[in-house]
Amino acid sequence: MNSLATAPGAHAGWVVVKFGGTSVSTRPRWDTIRRIANDWHARGKRVLIVVSALSGITDKLKAIAEAGGDRSRREALRAEIVARHEAMFAELGLTERAPLQYWLDRLTALAVDARAETGDLPWQAEVLALGEQLSSTLGQAYLTAQGLATRWLDAREHLLAQAMPNQTAWGCYLSASVPTAPDPALAAALAAHADVFISQGFMARNADGETVILGRGGSDTSAAYFGALLKAEKVEIWTDVAGMFSANPRIVPAARLLSRLDYEEAQEIATTGAKVLHPRCLNPVREAQVPLAVRDTNRPELAGTEIGATVAAAAPSVKAVSERRGITLISMESIGMWQQVGFLADVFERFKRHGLSIDLIGSAETNVTVSLDPSENLVNSDVLSALAADLAEVCRVKVIAPCAAITLVGRGMRSLLPRLAGVLAEFDLLRVHLVSQSSNNLNLTIVVDEAAADGLVPTLHAALVKSEALRAEDPAVFGPAWSELYASAAPGHETPWWQQRRDDLLALAAQSTPRYVYDLATVRERARRLRALAAPDRWFYALKANSRPELLQVIAEAGLGLECVSPAELELAATLVPSERLLFTPNFAPRAEYAAAFARGARVTLDNLHPLQHWGETFRGREILLRVDLGAGRGHHDKVRTGGAGSKFGLSLDQIEEFRQLARRHDVAVVGLHAHLGSGILDAQHWREVYAQLAALAQRFTRIEAINIGGGLGVPARADEAVLDLAALDACLTEIKQAYPQFELWMEPGRYLVAEAGVLLARVTQTKRKGDYCYVGVDTGMNSLIRPALYEAWHEIVNLTRLDEPADTLYQVVGPICESGDVLGSNRRLPGCREGDVILIAQAGAYGATMASRYNLREPAAESVI
Repeated sequence: MNSLATAPGAHAGWVVVKFGGTSVSTRPRWDTIRRIANDWHARGKRVLIVVSALSGITDKLKAIAEAGGDRSRREALRAEIVARHEAMFAELGLTERAPLQYWLDRLTALAVDARAETGDLPWQAEVLALGEQLSSTLGQAYLTAQGLATRWLDAREHLLAQAMPNQTAWGCYLSASVPTAPDPALAAALAAHADVFISQGFMARNADGETVILGRGGSDTSAAYFGALLKAEKVEIWTDVAGMFSANPRIVPAARLLSRLDYEEAQEIATTGAKVLHPRCLNPVREAQVPLAVRDTNRPELAGTEIGATVAAAAPSVKAVSERRGITLISMESIGMWQQVGFLADVFERFKRHGLSIDLIGSAETNVTVSLDPSENLVNSDVLSALAADLAEVCRVKVIAPCAAITLVGRGMRSLLPRLAGVLAEFDLLRVHLVSQSSNNLNLTIVVDEAAADGLVPTLHAALVKSEALRAEDPAVFGPAWSELYASAAPGHETPWWQQRRDDLLALAAQSTPRYVYDLATVRERARRLRALAAPDRWFYALKANSRPELLQVIAEAGLGLECVSPAELELAATLVPSERLLFTPNFAPRAEYAAAFARGARVTLDNLHPLQHWGETFRGREILLRVDLGAGRGHHDKVRTGGAGSKFGLSLDQIEEFRQLARRHDVAVVGLHAHLGSGILDAQHWREVYAQLAALAQRFTRIEAINIGGGLGVPARADEAVLDLAALDACLTEIKQAYPQFELWMEPGRYLVAEAGVLLARVTQTKRKGDYCYVGVDTGMNSLIRPALYEAWHEIVNLTRLDEPADTLYQVVGPICESGDVLGSNRRLPGCREGDVILIAQAGAYGATMASRYNLREPAAESVI
């Protein structure tokens, strides 16, 4: 008797759970399936389990189907499949062989069937279906033996395929479709026999009762079909990842789990490249309004991705960036197409004739370009040649392949376009063939040469997060990063000092806010690490990063020199270090400043022809350093990149010879070369390249004594950014130094020394909800810390008062300055903030107080040292 039917008050709704090949290939995985199914059953639900073939089996069956007349090949593959299932039978500890043997015998019969010689399509479908028939038979026996009474269900009894318009015979048998609608009679009939069923993915039957295959992603689709037929409460797709992500996490570890999506967004993400879920499976559940979830079989405790008709209200955001490779573009051009009635009808009829569906379309007055996606089209050279020949009757044809389609997906894509300027700049040097913005306002696709797509998705994902077009911290949409779920955090991150001194900071905040607070111990430790490197001979700290006297004293005591860019900085530095440790590196400074620097005994750097062209007597007989522009900049934002023609810093390489002539004319000795290409760099190889280029350039001079490779040593702002590897940096520099031992090596650590030593404390003044945004206002803004507004710099922000409470609200952290750009942090997860809470902004020790102003006549933050 049906236990659920007789249980008083039980709500016997249906849940469909689907498991892929890796999830059914070992006994521990079957134990997981049993636990999941049993959990649903214990909660009063009837369960339908849909399974794929054991991993790798479908490929072997496909090889049999494609072996043609090679009977020995078919026999070898058959033997491998039998052995695999015999081993699985033994691993599961089963004893009753008859059910399994039935399907193994069927495999043997099909392998020697006469239809194998010609690759008969109905025969191929029967062969391919065997994988799921075998795995579901093993699963039914094992689950029942383990105490979960499970009934085997033949999917072909309930999934009836219907031919689609213009569908080829191949498609009818090997890529079939099943129209579905809720069927209460089926649900009642199954409920009368059992509570738990196991069935096969990937297969159905046609009107003649023949076996047909659902094509790629067929098991997902089978689960969706059953979910729609049963009007299930939920369909769960159990796979080997936690759900759908904002990018392919295998190449973008920082990709975020998509916690909630609506059907249309999930469809777009699946269609445009995400492999975890086949797009065909979404339409049946969408039509039946059945929620669907993607879960990880290995980590069932993870919530996964929930897909439904509606999701929580959230501001427009890019949800994912994906790519499809192997795209073929067909470009059709004809001057006569303009205002020609029926031209497109004539063109598209030819695609229909060759069984090719069109994906993207771009048009102009004289050109129409379309894309063919290989995942949905049988694109081969013969088909393309025949298509091109047909099209040549009405237009000029050009086939462009292979290409890659890069797609940004998110609801409200058009409203995000202003935020995408920096993101789209990544395509600046690429050959773009087609740009398509979908009519449903859900995606933007750019097609480029396939070779140009390497590394593009990680770069775009990072740019989307940085621009806030992908609101990665929005808990209504995004979950943890892949790296948080499956990989260790980026190595080298240390517990910040301010966490350990929270009570001291709260006490200081109680006195007054806003307030910068600096930790001298952090500065000392950073200086010690730099001085421990073997390759650099001298370090010069850039005074402009933070000129607080107490910090400068610690730096000077550690033996570093001081790099200055103004007379006032020189005056302060001269009180701390001897003249030989003073470096003056101005930019477009007036003549008198150079004279004053020489008078103090500082080492002076030039980066322009003008001083020697017009003020030669000021430099006569002097030794100088020359700052050169190596042609390109580096850094996290264009405003911190100090190389390239667009930057005002450095002498162009093509002017070096003219500079040398001017130096000789005025008896000026160039004793050092300098280059600094930008800030926030975390790749040790950068300085190796700069060092090597400057050392090679130094061979053109006669008196070079030192090479200054600048600074820009990065401090990781986010948890997924790797810490700069100082050991790797030292190794890179040592390698070059061994080749050029005649030159001293100088570096400028700047922000690295002081950024993490400082925090900015502010107090919450007000909170506000406005549309989809929550704002928290604090008592200072860009007048104290301008880096977020100026550089789009990202600083960690925490509610220090409620540091131990869940960060469950997404805030825009803003200041009181009367500017729209007065935003200290966008999309930050914080505990619910209240007036008076102390907010801490981390990594504020560099370019914070030194860049502050009294804009709006508001006093900037005070400074304290601990």
